[in-house]
Amino acid sequence: MTPCDCCGEDVHVAGGIADIWSFSQEPTGGMILEFEDGTEHFLCYGCIERLPDDPEAADVAALSESR
Repeated sequence: MTPCDCCGEDVHVAGGIADIWSFSQEPTGGMILEFEDGTEHFLCYGCIERLPDDPEAADVAALSESR
């Protein structure tokens, strides 16, 4: 599990070492977004949907503050 950088919710990341032994079929619940300023943020799909088209790192920060 990895926390979302916006909402803080723990998100399942598929393919980890734990999945080898448990044979979990649960999909990944988010992704890392890389921005032009060099920052990276792991966001759950719910937070990604709340971002505007062509988001910037400042949009991620604004989402974090609005929760």
